Amino acid sequence: MPFIVVTLVAVLTADVLLLTQPEATLAPGEVVRATPRQTPLAQKRPMQQPQALPTAQPVAPLSKLHKPNLFVLTRKPFTNEMLQKVAKLSGVRALELADAASVTLDGKRVQTLAVNPSTFRSYTPKVTASSDALWQNVAAGDVAVSFVLGNDGGLALHSRVSAGGAGRLRIGAYATTGFGAVDAVVSKEVGRALGLPRDNALIVSAPKANSATLSKRIMKALGKGTQVATVNPVLPQPQQKVTQRNWPAGSFMTGEQLTVALRAAVSKLGRPYVWGAEGPETFDCSGLVQWAYGQAGVRMPRVTHQQWVTGPQVPYSQAHPGDLLFWRNDPTNPDYISHVAIYWGDGKMLHAPRTGDVVKIVPVSTRNLAGVVRVSPIAAAKVR
Repeated sequence: MPFIVVTLVAVLTADVLLLTQPEATLAPGEVVRATPRQTPLAQKRPMQQPQALPTAQPVAPLSKLHKPNLFVLTRKPFTNEMLQKVAKLSGVRALELADAASVTLDGKRVQTLAVNPSTFRSYTPKVTASSDALWQNVAAGDVAVSFVLGNDGGLALHSRVSAGGAGRLRIGAYATTGFGAVDAVVSKEVGRALGLPRDNALIVSAPKANSATLSKRIMKALGKGTQVATVNPVLPQPQQKVTQRNWPAGSFMTGEQLTVALRAAVSKLGRPYVWGAEGPETFDCSGLVQWAYGQAGVRMPRVTHQQWVTGPQVPYSQAHPGDLLFWRNDPTNPDYISHVAIYWGDGKMLHAPRTGDVVKIVPVSTRNLAGVVRVSPIAAAKVR
């Protein structure tokens, strides 16, 4: 049975954008089925024999777009009574049910959402939501994986990967979602085959309600066991830009802590990159950061977009050894933080690059560099 995993974070990106490549060679027994007109986001997919997958229902045309603000997870399926409680809260404009759990794809534990493509598409950015071909492909049985899982994790577009009770699923697209740490999206039908619990996740659109206040009201209304993550949080007023000067003395890592973290990281040179790995022998990029800083007593959050908010940003020209470097490498979602490295000094960085590579020290690449963060243990411990 898959287990439920939710990562509550301070800042999340809500984009769900996709990248496709030319079709792979058809496997024996596969035929090409007609799909809606192609777009830059989706191409026609080769299908297995009809008995291998259920016939996909047509995806409904795009209706009104809804910006997601909160992602709610419960231990039991949402009932109509529970939905009514949330719907009646001040500021709630729209709700969307989904199935959420961690499942195994290609031997990797991946947090996955099973959705209704006809309605879930309205909660994605306009360019994605408008792609009829894309959502028809998901409805037909494809899995869309995040850019990091696909590109860095070595899941090639249009390849087929093992997926437990669902057999082998086709990687139909790279889809970077902002719903917690979700790295895969499938249809409800595929979710059933994967064994995902039904209707345990709820996407809430409340564009004019304070997200922190609404989160508390939802948890009170739904009771024990409810978890809420912010997605495109609505704040009461623009937040003051934080610089290092605004932080009190003692907010940052000591020289001793920096030395311990850097020594821990460099001790792992040559260890292989494995997507989702947290050490001590294999790592992904954020897993290496979390492990190394943990050796210095710093409680770092797990994933890149969480680590991005563990301290103030400083200019690259002022970067010190032990600062974190971040990149936005997702070509279809330029706002998403997709990679992190540790600044080593003298224009070099230490990082775990991608599948097929190892932990190494290399010159810093400033292409798509999002910024430099000076880690504050106090701030890092508060990120969920």
